Amino acid sequence: MRYAVTAMICIQIGLALSVHLIDTLGTTGVVWLRLAWSALILLAIARPRRHHLTPTTVALGIVTGTLLLTFMAAAARLPLGTASAIEFLGPLTVAVLQGHGRSRWLWPPVAALGVLLLTRPWHGTDLTGVAFALTAAVAWAGYILLTQRAGDQATGLTPLAVSLPVALLLTTLLTPPATYRALTPELALTGALLAVIVTVIPFTLELLALRRLTTTAFGILMSLEPAIALLAGALLLAQTPGLLPLAGMALVVTAGIGAARAGRRPQNHTPPAVRPATLTPPAPSPSSPASHLDPRTRTRSP
Repeated sequence: MRYAVTAMICIQIGLALSVHLIDTLGTTGVVWLRLAWSALILLAIARPRRHHLTPTTVALGIVTGTLLLTFMAAAARLPLGTASAIEFLGPLTVAVLQGHGRSRWLWPPVAALGVLLLTRPWHGTDLTGVAFALTAAVAWAGYILLTQRAGDQATGLTPLAVSLPVALLLTTLLTPPATYRALTPELALTGALLAVIVTVIPFTLELLALRRLTTTAFGILMSLEPAIALLAGALLLAQTPGLLPLAGMALVVTAGIGAARAGRRPQNHTPPAVRPATLTPPAPSPSSPASHLDPRTRTRSP
């Protein structure tokens, strides 16, 4: 649980800080700058081989790029808490479809009610922003499923070191040339900091979390993100929430805690490449003190 929560805090703080760069670089430019630094950092750390480029990691890269681009576009048009709440419909869908047993139906309605109170669709919102947020929701659902699969197929940070350059390539194709001309040394350094806060640390922690939790638990645990986004928007962007959003925050936090307790993956679920060997303790030798206490090691004296 602590991995996922820390990742969400980093993402929302970083996104709130990234919003200020949109006027200069545009939404695609901000995402491109973060991904460029993130890909370089993870390639230097993990040093993946050519055989690590699998259909799963390529698909993860495409989904990751789509997720980052569409959510940044949504955050530029909607309050951060609202955009995050709509995006949460992706993990919520994963939680419902991948869950098992009756308990899976308990937490999604609680989280959904919280999302409804956070979004307050009856007040009216930017439809383009909603469309971007819904696209991000679909991409986030795919990101959860593919990250868990890639994390089970490889060890360490290799899945991220392969998928993020793919996401960078996708973003580069969609970034206008004027973005590169607008770059300054100060913006480049800011992008490096945001890359660590928004991408490298959160994606690493989410990979670790998905190696320990079911997709159901992880999906509902992500219901904490709209609440964190609401706080980040209030503190960093002066997006003050009302009583209904605060009530929604309480509901999604409750659902997230319930999911974290109920959805841990089996402890014996370890990728084959990193499954620890079972050690059998050696039998005591006849000369050891313990052997004299074991009747099977005693011999009769002549």
